[in-house]
Amino acid sequence: MKNLDINTDLATEIISGFIHSETTRAGFSKAVIGVSGGIDSALSCFLAAHALGGENVLAVRMPYTTSSQDSLDHAQLVIDKTGVQSTTIPIGAIADGLINQFPDMSKMCQGNIMARSRMIVLYDRSVEFKGLVVGTSNKTEILLGYSTLFGDSACAFNPIGDLYKTQVRQLSRALGVPDIIVDKAPTADLWAGQTDEGELGFTYADVDQLLYLLVDERYTPEECVQEGFDKKFVETVVKRIQRSHFKRIMPPIAKLSNRTIGYDFLYLRDWGT
Repeated sequence: MKNLDINTDLATEIISGFIHSETTRAGFSKAVIGVSGGIDSALSCFLAAHALGGENVLAVRMPYTTSSQDSLDHAQLVIDKTGVQSTTIPIGAIADGLINQFPDMSKMCQGNIMARSRMIVLYDRSVEFKGLVVGTSNKTEILLGYSTLFGDSACAFNPIGDLYKTQVRQLSRALGVPDIIVDKAPTADLWAGQTDEGELGFTYADVDQLLYLLVDERYTPEECVQEGFDKKFVETVVKRIQRSHFKRIMPPIAKLSNRTIGYDFLYLRDWGT
């Protein structure tokens, strides 16, 4: 088993500096975060409050009609402990306007609508609060494509996107995220009984070990099998990484001219500022 432990003090310093830099370089001083009661959004909120000050962070709780009370309560624990500003905006009316038109809609489609409804709320509040939307997706989710495009994956910047789920837990404990949040089964809380690991079909602890070899250590799938990972498990994870690549890049543009954005027009993002 690979040791995925991180230097939590150094990680906190680097990420806090990143949050402050990304916010101020865009001309802002505030941030907006959707706080679900889960560990990822909790950690992003703790880090943003550390970097910008609690008064400059708006935590938004966005329950759906099937959301658990625990999720709301755990989100409130984060709000209370970080001292951030907060608001609660139910998304039922937004999401159901579309969901109710399709009685046979799958749970996955319903979940995507909920995720995108929440992003509508966050970007609306970002205008009023004059703050940038902060991402809450970890490295494991991003690599596996376990997110909704233009939903929970949408943000101005992502402070925890280079932390595997197991590292998110480690840093969360170091920063004082409440144990009840750190220890509970990860869930998007999209429907009763839903859990991340139940949907994925494997645990974060197992897949983090494999992803570390595939991505950070550049192992081939065959070498991962030699390390003791089940061949079918490796094939499943590799396929997920490959099939979700489109979620990790800007939309490709068909090249017609001599100066195509993303191909030839490759100035630094702060070009002209």
